[in-house]
Amino acid sequence: MALVQCITKAQLSAFFQTRSGETRLGQRIQLTDPLLSITENLRQHAAHSGQFVLLGIPEDIGPRANCGGGGAELGWQAFLSKFLNLQANEQLDASQILLLGEVSCADLQAQGQLLDNSKSEDLANLRTLCAQLDARVQAAVQPIFAAGLTPIVIGGGHNNALPLLQALAASTAQPVNCLNIDPHADFRPLEGRHSGNGFSYAMQQALLQHYFVLGLHQQKNNAASLKALQQAGADYLSYQQIFVAATLSWQQAIEQALEKVLSANTPLALELDTDAITGMPASALNYSGISVSEAEQAVYQFAKLPHTAYLHLAEAAPAQHPAGLTAGLNHCGQVLSQLVQAFLLGKAQQVPLIR
Repeated sequence: MALVQCITKAQLSAFFQTRSGETRLGQRIQLTDPLLSITENLRQHAAHSGQFVLLGIPEDIGPRANCGGGGAELGWQAFLSKFLNLQANEQLDASQILLLGEVSCADLQAQGQLLDNSKSEDLANLRTLCAQLDARVQAAVQPIFAAGLTPIVIGGGHNNALPLLQALAASTAQPVNCLNIDPHADFRPLEGRHSGNGFSYAMQQALLQHYFVLGLHQQKNNAASLKALQQAGADYLSYQQIFVAATLSWQQAIEQALEKVLSANTPLALELDTDAITGMPASALNYSGISVSEAEQAVYQFAKLPHTAYLHLAEAAPAQHPAGLTAGLNHCGQVLSQLVQAFLLGKAQQVPLIR
């Protein structure tokens, strides 16, 4: 089985509409050549001044293995339907973006759908499936880093942070830096893989030089997780500090986080759990979070750092929208598309690397 299911031109056309006198991103974005291997496609993309690779992970195994709700498998589809319909103009160079496809996980997803996470045996099996998914995601992302390209990973649960960090650390042969915009630290015990312990596993595997959580919600993390976070030497700025006590503004919080991650001259993983955003249909729907524009501002500013190696947008779950799936696909698609645009804009303004 192929690690990645590449998107064909025929499949692509289903995600956007053409209009006379206009050109959509879907008409300009780069696709793989089916006659070449994925490795060769990535090499050629890099050789022709490409920089970014879009990769989807259509799964909700990780959130359900964390005793949460499903629906994260549709985030990738929601994103494509909005992003590919954007206008192609001088503000966004679509030739730099390779739409690779999605991690092959339909078989794991189908097995997971048969399991009930309220039953202990089924929960254990979901966590086994999540560990199998880890291996596939790492293997799919590793060649992207090897080609010197920047992955933009969409969809699935925050469990996928672990294999992304594994791939990045392996590609650089050193522990990496991580900035996570998230109300949850995802630092739960090493009890079998799920979306709530990607970073505790990463710390246990010595993948992280430093870990910073921006916007952590003090009452959405249990005492054991907060203690483990402190013992690991990780840092955070809480939602309560920024928006309740108002001891600092959102921009000041971003600047403090920037100062922390800039202190390490190592690759930076940029993680954003979309349940950080107020009202976002996500695996954990949140009505006390940051705004879309605040999320965009943060992504843009962190993308400008030359060490920022990838963007991962996790947990968008269209089916969790209170008004139903159609509204959820529209909502998630727009927000994910805006965040990716912010990342691309930030990378276009990347500050020079100082050695």
